[in-house]
Amino acid sequence: MNVTTIGIDLAKSVFQRHGGDAQGGIVLRKKLRRSAVLAFLRKLPPCLIVLEACATSHFWARKIGALGHDVRLIPPAYVKPYVKRQKNDAADAEAICEAVARPNMRFVPEKSAERQGVLMLHRTRALLMRQRTMMLNAVRGHLAEFGIITAQGPHKILILIQEIRKGEVTGLPQIARAALESLAQQLDNLAGEIRSLERQLMTWHRADETRQRLETVPGIGIITATALAASIPDPAVFKTGRQFAAFLGLVPRQNSSGGKDRLGRISKMGDGYLRRLLVVGATSVVRRAGSDTSATGVWVRSLLERKLSRLVTVAIANKTARVAWAILARGGSYRAPRAA
Repeated sequence: MNVTTIGIDLAKSVFQRHGGDAQGGIVLRKKLRRSAVLAFLRKLPPCLIVLEACATSHFWARKIGALGHDVRLIPPAYVKPYVKRQKNDAADAEAICEAVARPNMRFVPEKSAERQGVLMLHRTRALLMRQRTMMLNAVRGHLAEFGIITAQGPHKILILIQEIRKGEVTGLPQIARAALESLAQQLDNLAGEIRSLERQLMTWHRADETRQRLETVPGIGIITATALAASIPDPAVFKTGRQFAAFLGLVPRQNSSGGKDRLGRISKMGDGYLRRLLVVGATSVVRRAGSDTSATGVWVRSLLERKLSRLVTVAIANKTARVAWAILARGGSYRAPRAA
């Protein structure tokens, strides 16, 4: 076959292929079972294989790239404009081939198995943290039914549980104590699992100097540094720090026309997990701004005088994302600016 480009629409069991030649003509349009994908591609001469970036695309990119093919991943949002009127697997595969031919198309860098494993640690930790929050809210709600109220904060509830175990809190029936003990054991197990995941992240963090240099940026800790390093295997795909901030959804949404710029709230596009980590880290920077004598502290205090605290937090997160991109792309460490 004279195929030069193959677009593959990934699925669970049946994949759709669409092949084109150098002139853009259709050479191949067939379905293929999952087990036969690598055997089919192994028979072909090296060509361009295009996939939509999804949960399994990085696995297939590594497998197909090992066969000598040039593999590229396209974000699904950039493929959608090229889908014709009917939405089906064949149309999706054809749209993938059409999108890769655009000269200004952007691609997703391939992640290694190690980076995907680190991101799995992050996702698992986030899931356990949500379950821990659910347990704490359940304990607080159940105890409130018996008139036992505690202050806000996870540590306050844990202290109250210890007091109930010691018998220092009265008014709770024995049958309710049994139910509370079950929830308390779940909280203890979750805390142990979370600490275990964080120790593994710490081990991976200490093995690379770049991740340690990211930690020097205000608002970036071990969790954020490892998440950034694992999610961005090639920072060169972003030309500037603003492009990286836009990828994270930390720039205003535009609705401009006729030469009039209309900027709204942040777009919230891209990786929501990284955006949340940066915003949480920026919140800690805002809380410490009162005692910060550096130029950053002066800048934050001047913003707080004019803007709401949440707007300032997002602005700091945007700036932090740009600094992180500069460290990843150009090297070096963070140097705090001096106040005038």
